Amino acid sequence: MKYYIGIDLGGTNIKAGVVSEDFEIVAKATCKTDLPRPGEEICADMAKVALEAVKEAGLTLDDIEAVGIGTPGTANSETGVIEYSNNLGFLNFPVVELMKTHIDKPCYVENDANAAAYGEFVAGAAKGANDAVCITLGTGVGGGIIINKKIYSGFNFAGAEIGHTVINVDGPQCTCGRRGCFEVYSSATGLIRMTKEAMEKDPASALHAEADEHGKVSARTAFNAMRKGDATAKQVVDDYIKYLACGIANTINIFQPDILCIGGGVCNEGDPLLLPLKEQVAKEVYTRNSEKNTEIVIAKLGNDAGIIGAAFLGLNK
Repeated sequence: MKYYIGIDLGGTNIKAGVVSEDFEIVAKATCKTDLPRPGEEICADMAKVALEAVKEAGLTLDDIEAVGIGTPGTANSETGVIEYSNNLGFLNFPVVELMKTHIDKPCYVENDANAAAYGEFVAGAAKGANDAVCITLGTGVGGGIIINKKIYSGFNFAGAEIGHTVINVDGPQCTCGRRGCFEVYSSATGLIRMTKEAMEKDPASALHAEADEHGKVSARTAFNAMRKGDATAKQVVDDYIKYLACGIANTINIFQPDILCIGGGVCNEGDPLLLPLKEQVAKEVYTRNSEKNTEIVIAKLGNDAGIIGAAFLGLNK
C-alpha cells in the first residue's frame, strides 16, 4: 500500500492527512496557522503536523510517496512558489523548497480551491468525469476546474476565479474591487448579508426569532425560517438561488463540464437548495434543448477534499 501526505493550509488552521492509494484518509493532525508570522515558521508547522499524522497512522516517512500542499492565493505549481497570498501575507514564497528541507520527498503545491476540486475529481462527486467544475460556497466563492482530467489554472496559475465573474455590474462592492461579483451574492457571506437586509425591512419576520434562537444570523437562518412558513425568508432563499443559478449557468455555458459540483456549508440544505437550483439552471443554460447536459451534484468530501486533492497533486503532473 502506498501513502501520501496532503496538507490544507488555511488562514485559521493547518490540517494534514495521510491518505492511502485508495483515497482513504488514515490519520489527520492539525494546528493553528496563527497569522501573521513568517512563512518559514508556517512551513515548519506544516511539516510538524504532517509528521504527527504519519506517526498517528503508525507509519514512517519511508512509507510516504509524496507531499502536496493546498494554499490560498496564486501558487505556481511549476516552480513550487506561492507567488501571492493576501490571506497568508506571502509574496514569492518558496514553499516547496522549504518543505523539502523538513521532509525530503517529492512535493507539490496548488491553489486550495484547485486542490479541493481535484479531491472531488479523484475520489468524490466528480469521480469519473473528464471535465468538471467544483464551486465552493463559503466565506467567498472558490472555483476549481478540471479539463481533460487535469487541473486548469491558466498560464499564470491564477485561473478559476469563478467567484469574481460579475452577475450584476451595479451590485454591491466585492473585496476584489469589482461590483456585483458572483461571490457577493452566492457565498455564505452574501446569503448572510441578504438575510440581514431582509430583517431590517421586515421587523415581524420569523428571521429575527430564528437568529435570536441561535445567537446570530448565519447562512442557515433564512432556510430555517422558510421551513417555518415565513414569506420574507422564502424570498431571501429564492433570491439567493436565483443568483446562484445565474453564476452556475454562466459557468456551464463556458465550460460545459460533465459534472459541476457545489460544496460548502450551504449545501447541507440539500433538496430545498438543489431542486429549485437545478430547475432554474435548466431554464438558463444555452444547452437547455440538448439531450446531454451538465449534471449538478453536491460535493461529497466536505472538509477532507483539500487534503485528499493535495495528497494526489503528483498525479496531476
